[in-house]
Amino acid sequence: MNKAQLLTAILISLETSHQTAMAAAKRAHDTATDDENIAENKYDTLALEAAYLAQGQSVRVAQCAADVQNFKQLDSAINCTKVTVGALVSIIDEQGNQKTLFMGPSAGGLKVTLNGQEVVVITPSSPIGKELNQRQVGDEVSLTLGGKPIVYEVLALS
Repeated sequence: MNKAQLLTAILISLETSHQTAMAAAKRAHDTATDDENIAENKYDTLALEAAYLAQGQSVRVAQCAADVQNFKQLDSAINCTKVTVGALVSIIDEQGNQKTLFMGPSAGGLKVTLNGQEVVVITPSSPIGKELNQRQVGDEVSLTLGGKPIVYEVLALS
């Protein structure tokens, strides 16, 4: 898999999320400041609730912008020999189920499909990221998911 293409796909997804968050924040701000939402009595809390929503949406916009910036700073040309931020990792479990992961600086859980293959972004602070950090091809890692231990082997790394 081409890491430069993967980073482009991740950036497109993150920028789309950023645009969506900005639109949602604008709608929430417009609702909070609309003259029709001025409280008519002490029990009318629509404007207050909209203000809380607008503030939360603004935080989301800032996080999305930070995610985009973090990924723009990654160098796709780096070929990793150990799992670190920027590494594209293929792992396989004991049943032969293979997964492709990208160790990103943020945006953990983001799923991107490239050339028909799903890639999940993980971060060094995630449980699997902590286990995989600094591992090499051939190393095994063990995780407990849902109370069940799962062993993965690092198949490939780039």
